[in-house]
Amino acid sequence: MAKDKYTATWVSYSSLKDFGTCPRAYYLKNIYKDPKTKHKIQIMTPALALGQAVHAVLESLSVLPVEQRFVQPLLVRFNEEWRKVAGVRGGFRDKEVERRYKSRGEKMLLAVQENPGPLAEKAVKIKQDLPNFWLSEDDDIILCGKIDWLQYIEEDDSVHIIDFKTGKKRAETEDSLQLPIYGLLVHNTQHRKVSGMSYWFLEDEEGLVSQDLPDLDESHEKVLQEAKKVKAARQVGYFECPNGEAGCSACRPFERVLRGEGEYVGEGSYGADIYVLPDDGEDFNIEDNSEIL
Repeated sequence: MAKDKYTATWVSYSSLKDFGTCPRAYYLKNIYKDPKTKHKIQIMTPALALGQAVHAVLESLSVLPVEQRFVQPLLVRFNEEWRKVAGVRGGFRDKEVERRYKSRGEKMLLAVQENPGPLAEKAVKIKQDLPNFWLSEDDDIILCGKIDWLQYIEEDDSVHIIDFKTGKKRAETEDSLQLPIYGLLVHNTQHRKVSGMSYWFLEDEEGLVSQDLPDLDESHEKVLQEAKKVKAARQVGYFECPNGEAGCSACRPFERVLRGEGEYVGEGSYGADIYVLPDDGEDFNIEDNSEIL
């Protein structure tokens, strides 16, 4: 009998990272729903808005034939995407702050337009809207996630995984699950082998930086062990912050929203209620929360 995906525990790189940082933050970001709207909650920050807009522009290129990708200037599409996060909806309460963030995005995309590198070559698009596979049928766990870009390598019919970085944080830590998870996802959701992985630091002259390929067996074991911790916590409903009632920088912003301190600015593309918090410097380091995965 086929397993039921609707009753399985779904995990992704971002959700596993949330849980590893603070189980309370994981709960508030991935499980909790507002009793009134029945929606999850999301907190928008300027850095998150910047990453969202830049990623949307670049990822939209992968569905276009190579010869059509740069016919329209990237800044035209960027301006369209920016309108979705402009003003308070993107966490911008100051026009000058918004101008600086938008300028950063423009510079990134102009650099890509001038030197597109692998984006001007063939790409592979996984057919699933949200790539996923059974990480463990016995444990009823599914791994899911989206890959920024899969470059097609014609020489050996392989793929090169590329992850766009818009934040100023240089790289993931050595124990990060990001590349192991991406390797597992690509290996299990399409038939070509993975021949390379790179981070593309869009705001850095170094640009595309190659990463070591993780071992698939080791990756599977490592990710499964972390996923089992999430499943166990969900089964017993135990999601406590390591700092206790004082909370931490990961969960306190969400607790503030629950206390009514956040400003509702609309509904996100996935149905979450989007909030922004007062720009008082409390809790949120906008650069540390700038990733889009």
